Amino acid sequence: MARISGVELPINKRLEIGLTYIYGIGRSVALKIIKETGLSPGKKIKELTDVEVAKIQKLINENYKVEGDLRRQVQGNIRHLMEIGCYRGFRHRKGLPVRGQRTRTNARTRKGKKKTVKAAKKEAPKKDK
Repeated sequence: MARISGVELPINKRLEIGLTYIYGIGRSVALKIIKETGLSPGKKIKELTDVEVAKIQKLINENYKVEGDLRRQVQGNIRHLMEIGCYRGFRHRKGLPVRGQRTRTNARTRKGKKKTVKAAKKEAPKKDK
């Protein structure tokens, strides 16, 4: 089983798809890595030798920020936005969509489960005697 950057890659996937299981590596970066290492994109992960896995690992460590380091950087960037009090930071703090999406309807992913506001009871008119 191939373990790259602390991630167990699925053994039955093709190499170009399997590399995308690493946070920070998408399809285009995966193809670049494969091209630079000289491997075949159609090769299954279970067919990789230890030397090839080490070659991929070395290339990723030298050229790309992935997994924990990348997650830390993204969280740091968001924290910075919140600290300086900019609009995007405010939206992050409030848990609302950050990139201009509408919030009157939808936005449930960001806002969470619907909180229904109950209508106030109407008081009965007082009778004068």
